[in-house]
Amino acid sequence: MNEKVDLDTVADARPASLPVHSPTPSPVTAPAAPPPAPRRNRLVRLVVVLAFVLALIAGGLYYEKIGTSTLDASRPAEPKGTPPQTVRAAEAVTGDMPITIDALGTVTPLATVTIKTQIAGKLMKVGYTEGQLVKENDFLAQIDPRPFEVVLAQAQGQLAKDTSLYGQAQADLARYITLSKQDSIAHQQVDDQTFLVAQDKAAMATDQAMIDAAKLNIYYTHIVSPITGRVGLRLVDAGNYVQTTDPTGLVVITQLDPISVVFSTPEDNLPRITRRLNSGATLPVTVLDRSNVNKLATGTLTTFDNQIDTTTGTFKLRATFANPDNALFPSQFVNVRLLVDTVTGAVVVPNAAVQLGAMGSFVYVVKDDNTVIVRKIVTGASDSTRTVVSEGLAVGDKVVIDGADRLREGSKVKLASAKADAGPGADGPAGGQRKGSGSGDGSGQHQHRHRQGGGDAAADAPAASGAAPAATPTAAPVTRPAVTPTAAPSPSPKPKP
Repeated sequence: MNEKVDLDTVADARPASLPVHSPTPSPVTAPAAPPPAPRRNRLVRLVVVLAFVLALIAGGLYYEKIGTSTLDASRPAEPKGTPPQTVRAAEAVTGDMPITIDALGTVTPLATVTIKTQIAGKLMKVGYTEGQLVKENDFLAQIDPRPFEVVLAQAQGQLAKDTSLYGQAQADLARYITLSKQDSIAHQQVDDQTFLVAQDKAAMATDQAMIDAAKLNIYYTHIVSPITGRVGLRLVDAGNYVQTTDPTGLVVITQLDPISVVFSTPEDNLPRITRRLNSGATLPVTVLDRSNVNKLATGTLTTFDNQIDTTTGTFKLRATFANPDNALFPSQFVNVRLLVDTVTGAVVVPNAAVQLGAMGSFVYVVKDDNTVIVRKIVTGASDSTRTVVSEGLAVGDKVVIDGADRLREGSKVKLASAKADAGPGADGPAGGQRKGSGSGDGSGQHQHRHRQGGGDAAADAPAASGAAPAATPTAAPVTRPAVTPTAAPSPSPKPKP
């Protein structure tokens, strides 16, 4: 127990017992040297990937430069220079061009009558049906005539009385004149009797006037149509007491045949219209429906207003139309086309051929060598499809009507075939190019061939020189570096067991 411990001996003996519990054996630390090998592999793979990308870029530039003819020898070579523009053309022809004025108009009846009573009384009977076509002097309504018949009888009785007084006064006057000649009576009595005869005569005239007034009132109780036309909706029913002060009246009658259309046109057209009317010409007028498609009626210009509307700078005109089938209805909105004059033997081209630019109106004329030139023109009258060319074109000149948006002076063109002219469905690619760019098929073919070249380059890469070595390792260098780093740390946990 009391033995002295030799510390030096313990210190020398301690290393012998420790190796059993050492946590880091010397064989495990030795493999720390190999990490430089994966870095070299990554660097090599990165260089391979960069080389492959550069090879692809160089190959794309090479194919872009030499064209796609090296990929497929059977394809025809592209034409040198700008390919011709595909266009459609039409010839300038001789024709007649009507000079018309289009305007908006309103159907206006020549007569619209509101039937009102001219006396006060009870409405006894209605002699029409709503919407009925009535003629002049057809019966419409009956007002109670009995009060006016009584007044007539009174006036006739008063006339009979005054007639008797008048006869008596005339007889007395004759006797007084005889006595006056015999100096049997004074002359004043003869004069008084003369005035009394005149008074009785005036009373008779008054009575006759009362009789005529009563008869007129009785005539007013029987209401007839003053015009031929269509009856509107009934405004007053039978049994009502009507008066001359009623604002609505009994019914409205509108004349439908003939009928007129009132329309307005700018004042600049007034001299031309006036000149034609003064020469005795008859100007036809055509009326179309609201959609400006269906023709409703044809008539003639009747007259125009005597003043110009200063607020709008227009003046009104009236055209008359026969309307037996009631195609025109009062207050209907219509489109009016007035034929002022007709230009005969003029050079006419389609509207699509006329272009507008800084120098004014011009057209592209197709020459015999399939090139176009710019021709300045002076246009005249036009309609929805054609335009008159007064200067700059001759009959037979071919003008471009479709595909002119990318043309220039001297551009090479190719006229569209009859199949392409049939419509967009006749020739799909041609129609698509005209719709998309309005120019020729050169640009479309060029883009199409580049797309084909991109696909063929991938398919024909093994056959092309220098392309096969770069195409083979496409997937290997990309996928291996991603797998290798994940497996490198795996040796570290093995020494634990």
